[in-house]
Amino acid sequence: MNPIDPEFEALLVYLKEARGFDFTGYKRSSLMRRVSRRMSQVEMTEYPEYLDYLQVHPEEFTALFNTILINVTSFFRDADAWDFLRTEVLDPLATKPVDAPIRVWSAGCASGEEAYTLAMALAEALGVDAFRERVKIYATDVDEEQLTEARQATYGEREMQAVPPELAAKYFEPAGNRFTFRKDLRRSVIFGRNDLVQDAPISRIDLLTCRNTLMYFNAETQSKILSRFHFALSEGGMLFLGKAEMLLSHGSLFTPLDLKRRVFRRVPHIMPIAGAVFAESVTPLDGGVVGLDELRNEAFAASPVAQLGLTPDGLVGLTNRRLEKLFGVSSRDIGRPFRDLELSYRPVELRRFIEQAQVERRSLRVTDVELGRNGDITFLEVQINPLSGNDGSLLGVNLIFHDVTSARRLQDDLEHANQQLEAAYEELQSTNEELETTNEELQSTVEELETTNEELQSTNEELETMNEELQSTNDELQSINDQLRISSAQLDAANSFLETVLTSLRAGVAVIDPDLRIRMWNRRAEDLWGLRAAEVVGQHFLNLDIGLPFELVRPTLRAALGNGGSSGEVTVDAVNRRGRAIVVRVACAPLRGLDAIAETEGAIIVMEADDV
Repeated sequence: MNPIDPEFEALLVYLKEARGFDFTGYKRSSLMRRVSRRMSQVEMTEYPEYLDYLQVHPEEFTALFNTILINVTSFFRDADAWDFLRTEVLDPLATKPVDAPIRVWSAGCASGEEAYTLAMALAEALGVDAFRERVKIYATDVDEEQLTEARQATYGEREMQAVPPELAAKYFEPAGNRFTFRKDLRRSVIFGRNDLVQDAPISRIDLLTCRNTLMYFNAETQSKILSRFHFALSEGGMLFLGKAEMLLSHGSLFTPLDLKRRVFRRVPHIMPIAGAVFAESVTPLDGGVVGLDELRNEAFAASPVAQLGLTPDGLVGLTNRRLEKLFGVSSRDIGRPFRDLELSYRPVELRRFIEQAQVERRSLRVTDVELGRNGDITFLEVQINPLSGNDGSLLGVNLIFHDVTSARRLQDDLEHANQQLEAAYEELQSTNEELETTNEELQSTVEELETTNEELQSTNEELETMNEELQSTNDELQSINDQLRISSAQLDAANSFLETVLTSLRAGVAVIDPDLRIRMWNRRAEDLWGLRAAEVVGQHFLNLDIGLPFELVRPTLRAALGNGGSSGEVTVDAVNRRGRAIVVRVACAPLRGLDAIAETEGAIIVMEADDV
C-alpha cells in the first residue's frame, strides 16, 4: 500500500471543493501517475506548486481532467464478450412482453462508442421499429467534453474499423470523411453527466454496462458503486464489466453468468429467517426389561455430554459426571431448587429460557455461551428440552450442555482463512486492475503518439509550403525594404525641414491631441516656459506648471477642439521661466487632415510673448 501523501491529498481536496470533481476514491498509484504526467507538461514537480498554478490558471483544470480521465473505448470492444452478451442476454431480453420497456445504462461511456454498440446490438435483436418504441439507453460520464463528442454521434474512419461493414452500412450515414449514427435511432440514446461516486443511480435498469471503469477506484469506493448498481438493476438484471473486473468479493450482490466474459446477474435480497426451533420427540419404552431403570441411570451418568434433569417444580432431579466436572453440580444437589445453584445464572441466565420452554412446550437453544476455567475458555451451546408424559403432562426439563469449543475454533479458523482468501482475491483483482489500467494508459499513449506523428507529418508538409511562401515573401519584403529606405530618407528630410521651421519661429508652438495631451513642443516653447520637450510630451497641457493662466486660455482651446473646430486668439498676462511678467498672445487652431470635413485630430497652440 502506498503511503498517504498529505500534499497530494490536499490537491485532491482542492479539486473537489473548487470544481466538484471527487477523485478521493480513485486508486492513488494510477491517479498520482496521471497527475504527475500533467505536472511534467507544465514543468512542475511539487504538488503545492501545482495547486498554486491551478488557482492562478483556471483553464488548467480542463487539461488536468482530460489527463486523469483516460478515455479509451471502441465499438464492439472484446468481440467475444459482445457475442456472448448478444446470445445470452440481449436475445432473451427481446422476449419481454411487447409493451414492456427495455432500459439500459452505459456507465462511463466516454465518447459514446459503447452506447451506440448497445444500440446496434439491441436493434438487431428487436428490429429497428421495436427498438425505437421500447428501448432507452442512458449513457453517462463525468467528462463533459467527452459527452459533447458522444452527443454528436460522428466518428472517423479509424473508429469505424471496429464496426462490421454490414452494421456500418445499416446504422451509419457518411458525412464527408466521417460517419454519423442514424438520427431516428440516436433519439433513443440519452447522454448525461453522472458521477458514480456522488450522484444517485438510474433505476429499473435491465442491463448495466460499466467496462474498465471500476478498476480506477479503490476497494471501498468499488463496494459503494456496486451497491448502487445493485439498486439500479431490476430483478434479474445483468451487469457487464470489463476484463479487469471480476467481483470475486461481492458474491452477495452479483453472481457470475459467465466469469470469463465478465457478465453477472443481480442477486435478489433474501430476508433472514428467524432462529430455528429444535424439537425432539420422546418415545416411551416398554417397562418389561429387567434392570432398565439402573441402565437408564448409568447411561445418563456416563454420557459424554453434560446433562441436567429438572422436575416440573424446578428441583434438580438428575445429574451426570460430565455436568459435575464442568459446573460442580453432582448427585448431592438432587432435590435442591435449581434457582439456588450458580449454574442457573452463570455463565448464562437459564431460568427465563427454562420457563419459556415449559410454557411454550418447545425446545430452545442458547448459543455463544462462554465458560472460563483455569484461564481457558470453553464455548458451550445449551439445549433446553421440555419432557412430556404419554398423557401430555409436563414431566420436567432436560438441559444439555454441548461443548462446541473445537467447532468454534474451527469456525474462527475458517473465517480467518476466508478473510485471507478474500484479501488475496482482492489483491489479485487489484493487481489485475492495475495491469489493465497500465495497459489502457499505454494504449492511450500509443494513440496519442500516432496522432502526434500524423500531426508532425502534416506540420512538416505545411512547413515546406510555408518555407516556399516565406522565400517568396522575403523577396517581396526586400523590394518593400528598398522602397521604405527611400521613403525613410525622404521622411527624415521632411522632419529635418519641419524642425528647422519650428526652431526658426519666434513664437512657442505646441501641438495637442483631442485629450489635451502634448504631442509636439518646439525650442521656443522650451525657452519661454523652462520645460524641455522630453518632459512635457504625453503630459496634459492644462496640468503643466508654467506661468500661463490656463483659465483664460481654456475657452479658446475647447473651441478649437469642439465640433467644427474654430480658430481663436486671446492675449493674457503671464510669467516666463525667469519670473518676469510678460504679455502672451495665444492663438489656437484645429488640427485636421487634408480632408476639410475630417474629424479634429487635436489643436495647434502658438504662444508669442512681449515684455511688459
